[in-house]
Amino acid sequence: MTTIALEKAAPGLAELAARVEGGETIVVTRDGKPVLDMVPHRHARGLDLEAGEALLRARGISRTPGFIADDFDAPLPEDFLIQPLSES
Repeated sequence: MTTIALEKAAPGLAELAARVEGGETIVVTRDGKPVLDMVPHRHARGLDLEAGEALLRARGISRTPGFIADDFDAPLPEDFLIQPLSES
């Protein structure tokens, strides 16, 4: 990482840009305090939803459950919570 004063950076911007394109990071300062970082540009790729879906399928994860009973959200019987669990 290279540090350079703003006054010196302005006239040599093309040279600094070439160095940054080569992968170098340059910190530009004003009065000894950093004001900006010159770093190589990263291209935004966004989300590849199809690749994400394929990864989920490959790992056995599905967005929809295989089966939901018709009475899934029906009220439970009154004595449901007080029935003892079977010992088997």
